[in-house]
Amino acid sequence: MSQYQRDQDPDIIVGLDAGTSVIKALAFDGEGRELARAQCENHVHHLPGGGVEQSLDATWQAALATLSALFAEQPELAPRLAAIAVTGQGDGTWLIDADGQPVGDAMLWLDNRSSDIVSHWRATSAGPTAFRRTATGLNQSIQSGQLRWLKEHDPQRLARAATALHCKDWLYFRMTGERATDPAEAMWTFGDFRSGAYSDEVLECLGLEEYRGYLPPIVDGSREHAALTADVANAIGVASGIPVVLAPVDMLATALGAGVYEPGKRVACSIIGTTGAHLCVRESARDIILGNHSCYTMPCVAPDTWVQLCSNMAATLNLEWFLKGMSEMLNAIGETPLTPEGLLPRLDRALAATEPGRVIYHPFICASGERGPFFNPRARAQFLGLTTETTHLHMARAIYEGVAFAARDCYQALEAHPEELRLTGGAAQSDTLCTILASVMGVPVRTLSRGETGAAGAAMVASLCLGRHRDLAEACQTWVTPWLSEEAVMPDPDLQNLYERLFGVYQRSHTNTDGFWRHLERVNAEPLRAPIRQQENTP
Repeated sequence: MSQYQRDQDPDIIVGLDAGTSVIKALAFDGEGRELARAQCENHVHHLPGGGVEQSLDATWQAALATLSALFAEQPELAPRLAAIAVTGQGDGTWLIDADGQPVGDAMLWLDNRSSDIVSHWRATSAGPTAFRRTATGLNQSIQSGQLRWLKEHDPQRLARAATALHCKDWLYFRMTGERATDPAEAMWTFGDFRSGAYSDEVLECLGLEEYRGYLPPIVDGSREHAALTADVANAIGVASGIPVVLAPVDMLATALGAGVYEPGKRVACSIIGTTGAHLCVRESARDIILGNHSCYTMPCVAPDTWVQLCSNMAATLNLEWFLKGMSEMLNAIGETPLTPEGLLPRLDRALAATEPGRVIYHPFICASGERGPFFNPRARAQFLGLTTETTHLHMARAIYEGVAFAARDCYQALEAHPEELRLTGGAAQSDTLCTILASVMGVPVRTLSRGETGAAGAAMVASLCLGRHRDLAEACQTWVTPWLSEEAVMPDPDLQNLYERLFGVYQRSHTNTDGFWRHLERVNAEPLRAPIRQQENTP
């Protein structure tokens, strides 16, 4: 633990949130108010065969540039800096060697190459055995399948490695020199949620026992921190020895920052961004649901408390795909393509006036298939019920409705019955989606006035680590409650009645589509035919 001390009483905490495509750093004061922010893009590489990778070095350089920009643009922050908290994208495999150097690029949570391995595990005793310990269903995103894929397809790369990290763990290592991971990702990947330690049984049943030494120590960031190295401190313009806190993985940090934890009230939290994540708190191990092998289970920051999560692979990614396709079509025929400036607010208003429920949309647009509330790497998005009377506005609204139905599907898998839903992520800015989600779920939806709840949740954990609060409940009074909207979006009674009937159609139709997806996969695996060429006019 760092012994960092300073004569004055610093109050600034910086939350560093390393997303898949953007890395953000936000500075907060002791009351949880955002003071400044900076961000840098990070790049993803798509490979043949479903591989999705990211450079460890480039990710670190982007994080370093983000922190440097924050303190360069706001130099008055550096003397007040109390801690830096690190969170980031979950799952994936970030390998380093004994010297701390990257071993190849990281396999991301989007990587689909381990799907066949995971499908085999789930169909044999390995899947249920691992689930009994982790209470987390195996899927194509989790590190265990990716390590097994590397063992079978790239053993030389794995042999050069010494430690298997996740994204935030890699950044924490670069900032402190400490190899570690947080309890959430440790438990859902290779742990026993009851004991809070790694499980040799999980490693053995997955054929990964030889890599036990690759697993880093588990560090609870609400209680422990390490010191910022002098080299990194000089690079970003702050004092060396600043406490660095390994915060929970981004989905948990975001949910904490959005208010998923509120003792005495039955709340849940949906993070609807590129992906959809749906979380609820379990205040006793007896309350953990063990019936759905698509759920994640992780320790919460509060003692003897857990959070369960069910996550869709794609949420707003569906709308981005739809709008991009329309823009490309307009461009191809020589018309002016759509521009993002001001588009979404205008679309939101138009969809609010569009007739609901005209078609059903399954939001499985991610090429990796689906992981929650069911596992199927073959799952594909689809519209049902199109006619000549269907407009593109009907289809766009169906995408909003499909994302909301997917959220309810996940909460049903969690057997969660919240009295209020907390909503964060990019979709929280859509009044239309808030109304649709409230009506689909049948409960009030409350948003927050701050958008970056992941960085705020990470900073809140650092605030706990610094001893500024007695417990998580008290920390939430400072970091969450002031930013909750005073008025919740209530369900629309007519929409609620309609969506109650349509949800059954949504569920039954995707449940009965696996055979179609299987046939489609076989056809797509066949050699491509040459495209039909337009005949040239001859004089």
